[in-house]
Amino acid sequence: MPKITFIERDGNRREVEAPVGLSILEIAHRNSIDIEGACEGSLACSTCHVIVAPEDFERLPDAAEEEEDMLDLAWGLTKTSRLGCQIIITEELDGLTVSLPTEVHNALID
Repeated sequence: MPKITFIERDGNRREVEAPVGLSILEIAHRNSIDIEGACEGSLACSTCHVIVAPEDFERLPDAAEEEEDMLDLAWGLTKTSRLGCQIIITEELDGLTVSLPTEVHNALID
């Protein structure tokens, strides 16, 4: 089974199993990793913003325009920022590393 590594806000690294077909958001929730996902993966917020390790970013499919629009609302946006709800695990993504941004902006309640 593929694995991914989360780098949490405090710098702690957690490697977890990443079942094929699940999103990074779903995997984070299954492993009690602190990603909000306020819209529950419906692509209506940016609270599942993750920063993909630069060496892994090219392995991802391109972001859809809708994801790019939501990312514009994310705090701490980087060149390798993506929404965790939009990255679906495949065998090819085994070993992926993503960092959680230090802050999250929830436009649904702010």
